[in-house]
Amino acid sequence: MYCKNSRDFETNEIPKTVNAKIAVLTPNEDKDFIVRKVSLESGGSMPNHTNEIQHQQYVLKGEAKVVIGDEEYHAKQGDFLYIPAGVAHYYEACYDSEYEFLCMINTKEDEIKLV
Repeated sequence: MYCKNSRDFETNEIPKTVNAKIAVLTPNEDKDFIVRKVSLESGGSMPNHTNEIQHQQYVLKGEAKVVIGDEEYHAKQGDFLYIPAGVAHYYEACYDSEYEFLCMINTKEDEIKLV
């Protein structure tokens, strides 16, 4: 057990993105789910991709264009996004603000494919 501030976790650059970082907040021994904090600097982006597992995301701050399948969203603080497994999605922090969200996934094997 622990109680830690999310700013105290190690962050890493996310490959094949522009100005995006990730911190894994879940303890390694958890076998059920993983919570990650993802940050995109203003102007940052993640390319269009698919995952084999679903994602549930909660926006902590900022705003971004998030495209899930054929739907475009202006996601902002307080919004909750659901991304089904296999559906293409991408992010652009194009509203002159940093975009930060929690991303919750299960611990099943995942494969990321760029679209």
